Amino acid sequence: MIKSNLVYRYDGSFDGLLCCVFESYDKKEIPEDIILPEESSLLLFSEKVIVTDSDKANRVLVSIPQKIGLAALDFIRHAFLTCLPKKELRILQFLRLGYRCGPAVMQMITDETVDTLLKAVRHLERESHLFKGFVRFSVMNKVLVAEIEPKNFVLPLLVQHFCERFPEERFLIYDKKHGMALVYKPYKSMVIPIEELELPEPDEEEQAYRELWRLFYNTIAIEGRENPQCRMGHMPKRYWKYLTEFAVSSPKLGRTLDAAAIADKYELVKVKEGFADGG
Repeated sequence: MIKSNLVYRYDGSFDGLLCCVFESYDKKEIPEDIILPEESSLLLFSEKVIVTDSDKANRVLVSIPQKIGLAALDFIRHAFLTCLPKKELRILQFLRLGYRCGPAVMQMITDETVDTLLKAVRHLERESHLFKGFVRFSVMNKVLVAEIEPKNFVLPLLVQHFCERFPEERFLIYDKKHGMALVYKPYKSMVIPIEELELPEPDEEEQAYRELWRLFYNTIAIEGRENPQCRMGHMPKRYWKYLTEFAVSSPKLGRTLDAAAIADKYELVKVKEGFADGG
């Protein structure tokens, strides 16, 4: 296996990344980098477009638990959700090491690639855990709606928690940074792409509940024990933007995509008048 003067360009999907792994082994080459469609490539290197092929992706997918273990497969799935720079190349390097060393690779924490991915996955898991408590819903035409801006793509890790917490509700959690949303109606959930989202302004009842929540938060606070640094340690400031108890006014959720169209397309409702009630 030789280090090539190539940059792989793939479609950004997990299957697409597995095809990059397949290409690396098939052509006996190691790319200098693996980049997304919109990224600019390094000027000194040639570029190779890797087309996503489900058969090739599946061959790599099946080989990982067989040769490295199920833990390694879960690990790289989580690593793919992180905001780690050059995560694709790191995952390729990890798999190459894993194919040589087997399941023991998960314990090789002194290896730079393994250590870097472990730290990134821990950051992802910690952030997803925090959002289980930091998500704030608003009622918009009988649907619970929330907006978040995580560093990592945490929505897939939030599905089980919120679907079990609100099994009979209809809700939408919009990840503004990644242009994705978790959409749920009773016993059916989907993570779908939504670049921008337009929702109605909160009605009087919703505004009243927000004011009550802010009043409760301010009332239980003990002025003499106020400790901003401690509060920021437990609840970093980047989460405050969408916390009802901290907001002076409600954050505006999105701009251009019609909420009724989303509700209708994914069968959250049976009518086309916003997020109305229905099956």
